Amino acid sequence: MISVNTNIGAMAAIQNLASTNRDLQSTQNAISTGKKVASAKDNGAIWTIANKMTSDVKAYDRVRESNERAGAILDTGIAAGEAIMELLNEMNGKALAASQAGLSTGSQAALAADFAQLRDQITNVVANASFDGANMVAATPASAISLGDANGTNNITVAGMSLALGSTTITVTATSAADTAANASSALTLVNASITNLGTQLATWGAGAKRLEVHRDFVSKLSDALNTGIGAIADADLSKESAKLQSLQVKQQLGIQALSIANSSAQSALSLFR
Repeated sequence: MISVNTNIGAMAAIQNLASTNRDLQSTQNAISTGKKVASAKDNGAIWTIANKMTSDVKAYDRVRESNERAGAILDTGIAAGEAIMELLNEMNGKALAASQAGLSTGSQAALAADFAQLRDQITNVVANASFDGANMVAATPASAISLGDANGTNNITVAGMSLALGSTTITVTATSAADTAANASSALTLVNASITNLGTQLATWGAGAKRLEVHRDFVSKLSDALNTGIGAIADADLSKESAKLQSLQVKQQLGIQALSIANSSAQSALSLFR
């Protein structure tokens, strides 16, 4: 039927062209954003899942940063402990030499002076072993604390330990001296106890550093896995979208031509009255 009031062919062509334009816009958005699900209106369920996973990735970034800070604090404490161990080893030799009977006054004084300098250097090491305001070896030691999960409900804590003179670990006191054989012998006992205590503490901190390292590697791998999952459900396959774009552009042109043909069909009604 030919009618000038109702053009069924034009209406069908318009609907097809509108559908093609919607598909073309979706494909263009996917290409421009790189995502097949860029907003909730694209796919509400997938967008929600991807958004939650993205939030988790950002949270694990904060966990990694916390871990790195705790690791730096712990590394600083270990470095201080190792420096103090070297000082104690030297003090051990000085105290041992000064504990001998029959030393000349000059030799005793020289050994005592060296011992005192090494002893006082421990205080300097302790005072300077600070990272971001945290000192694990001070008289009141801080601890290295890292976030353990993305919820902030679990922490990894490596406790600090005072390495100050006269502490439970460094039993050498600020008055320990090697000015006489007797004092040097007493100091030697304290130095040897300090070496043993510090060795145990450094081993504990070493294990803590390894734990932080393992956790840092785990968080890194977990973040990579989450990013891979986000990409799998939300990223666009650009090779497919490119092929689809070309197909839709051709389809759009054909739709425009079909609409033009349908609109011209009403003109044929005039030929019936010639």
